[in-house]
Amino acid sequence: MHRVVVLYPHPEDPKAFEEHYRNVHLPLAKKLPGMLDHRFSLNIDAGEQESPYFAIFEADFQSKEAYEFAMASPEGQAVGADVPNYATGGAIVMHFAAESI
Repeated sequence: MHRVVVLYPHPEDPKAFEEHYRNVHLPLAKKLPGMLDHRFSLNIDAGEQESPYFAIFEADFQSKEAYEFAMASPEGQAVGADVPNYATGGAIVMHFAAESI
C-alpha cells in the first residue's frame, strides 16, 4: 500500500479555503485513477498547542507507481493545478509505503 498525505498550513481565508476545498478540489481528487481510498479533516487538534496545519488529506494507492501514474494523468494535473486556487498557505505533500503492525 502506498499512502499520500497532504498537510495544509493555515490559509489567509479559512472560510474560502473550506468552500473551494469541499466544492471544487475534493471532487477533482475523487477522479484520480487508481485511488483506493481517501480521507480528510479540517479540524486538526494538536493538543495543548495550536496546530501548524489547518487541514490534512490522505489517499491510498496500490503502489508508488500507481500514485505516480495518477498524478501524471490529466486528472492528477488538474488536482495539482487547483491547489493555488485555495491553499494560500501552500501545501506539503508526502508519500510513502505504508506498513501495518
